[in-house]
Amino acid sequence: MPNWPRSSPTVNSRASTELSDERAAGLPTPRADWALFLDFDGTLVEIAEHPEAVHVPAQLIGLLDALVQGLDGAVAIVSGRPLEGLDALLGGALPAVAGLHGLERRSLGGQIHRPADRRAELDGLRQALEAFAGEHPGAHVEDKGNAIALHYRRDPALERPARALVEHHCESLGESFRLQSGKQVLEVGPAGHDKGTVIEAFMAEPPFHGRIPVCLGDDVTDEDAFAAVNRLGGHSIRIGTDRPTAASHALASVNEAYQWLNRLPRHLRPIQ
Repeated sequence: MPNWPRSSPTVNSRASTELSDERAAGLPTPRADWALFLDFDGTLVEIAEHPEAVHVPAQLIGLLDALVQGLDGAVAIVSGRPLEGLDALLGGALPAVAGLHGLERRSLGGQIHRPADRRAELDGLRQALEAFAGEHPGAHVEDKGNAIALHYRRDPALERPARALVEHHCESLGESFRLQSGKQVLEVGPAGHDKGTVIEAFMAEPPFHGRIPVCLGDDVTDEDAFAAVNRLGGHSIRIGTDRPTAASHALASVNEAYQWLNRLPRHLRPIQ
């Protein structure tokens, strides 16, 4: 669990020291013209064995609100979870949210963007995964509607048979569906949507348009977001250092990510 502080220090000398530490660590210097895109599991909260078991500290809501205020609303969660699930966990704290790795998006004004309903095409895969999970207690199926995921965090040894099963069904689904691998999870959904495309969609509209995109994420599915942010001249920050990444910066853990984000509002001053 992140080491959530009881309060945020506001001493100017400390703020100056923090900025110096960030430069020394190679982290970008905070700016008020950033557009901030945040993954959820593994970035803002620790990953749980089961998606419903995740712990969301109450202080996270206050942090998100401070970031929204400091960046004039240009903050969005970009997650693999459905919009409804994110709203339930965060109490609707953020207006701008993307779910299912970019398959669905809610703009700051509240407009929902979703592709056509293709759940019926996933019926064969859904039945196969549910049968697999019934035979293997360490597996769990997460039905997200237009996407379906098979988690095996409780039994990582299931990776090989799980992947073989999912890849077999993906062959019959064809190129219009995409398999995405994550941390002990395999997810299938319509192709053409990912965290990179959804960030580009956000960046084309207010209040994100014209700002410098900054993205924090931890998983393989965040690599599309990092690549998009890099193309747009922004800053990509990976949480974790255990594998190669397209991200230009790194923080070692969820706790470090929170501590860094907690400092940002104190440095977000209007650009002169």
